[in-house]
Amino acid sequence: MLIKEYRICMPLTTEEYRVGQLYTISKHSHQESEKGEGVEVVKNEPHEDPIHGHGQFTEKRVHLSSKLPSWARAVTPRIFYITEKAWNYYPYTITEYTCSFLPKFSIYIETKYEDNCGDSENIFHSDKILGDHEVSFLDIAFDEIPERYYRSPEDPRFFSSAKTGRGPLREGWRQHTKPIMCSYKLVSVKFEVWGLQTRVEQFVHKVIRDILLIGHRQAFAWVDEWCGMTMEEVRRYERETQEATNELVGLVAPTVAVSEVGQPTATHSAPASAPSTPLSDDTPDFLAPPKTRPRKKSAPETLTLPALRERTGAE
Repeated sequence: MLIKEYRICMPLTTEEYRVGQLYTISKHSHQESEKGEGVEVVKNEPHEDPIHGHGQFTEKRVHLSSKLPSWARAVTPRIFYITEKAWNYYPYTITEYTCSFLPKFSIYIETKYEDNCGDSENIFHSDKILGDHEVSFLDIAFDEIPERYYRSPEDPRFFSSAKTGRGPLREGWRQHTKPIMCSYKLVSVKFEVWGLQTRVEQFVHKVIRDILLIGHRQAFAWVDEWCGMTMEEVRRYERETQEATNELVGLVAPTVAVSEVGQPTATHSAPASAPSTPLSDDTPDFLAPPKTRPRKKSAPETLTLPALRERTGAE
């Protein structure tokens, strides 16, 4: 299992981010969905935890069949999806991703939100961390994202909010921008397959990094769309968008139960999801043969199912 901590600062308050990410996730999910593909909302209901108190439980299925690259479609079922389960007790959330086709694969994310510039150390106090772990600060303005996901209107270096007057973001913005908040994410990736574990876990972390950057850039770039919305309004938008997205994907809309219970000012309802994973048609490095040692002469050059079947038939 490979564990990394990501810290993503935003020129927002945690109160604003509470609304902004709910709006962003709903809008992004709808944009990325089409007939038979996209984000299916299975459950969205209140949840009570003995430790964290009142929150919201969400279960989603991210349908990816046609979006998989060719090398992956050769070895996956025709209908393929990833299950996301999220327990939201804002400003603390837990999100878990699993895939029935890959039972030894999972992603577990703990998130905490604070009004600071990412300088809180040891914020998780997690027993998963055995000693030092890698901490990465992600800059929504100046860290690179894959070129195919770049949109100039969503570039914080050039975007200026008409409603809030925030932006564009300049070099060193995290040190002098007010307001500012930080998403602290402790991400555990597990792929227990001998010979592939290290390379797969490193590759998945690279994909997660891109997802976090893209999602947080959009949350800021769309601020004029959601700024001023109340929680009741953004929850209504969430329900309507979920129903429209499920209809677009071609699924029956779920029963969405959202309960707004009075809570202390430090406790909020939380966002549930993350943007769908950017996937490439290029075979990832982790599937390439190790460069440090030669391949055995008896090993086939490609290990695709069609090749194996053809070889078996010939023998």
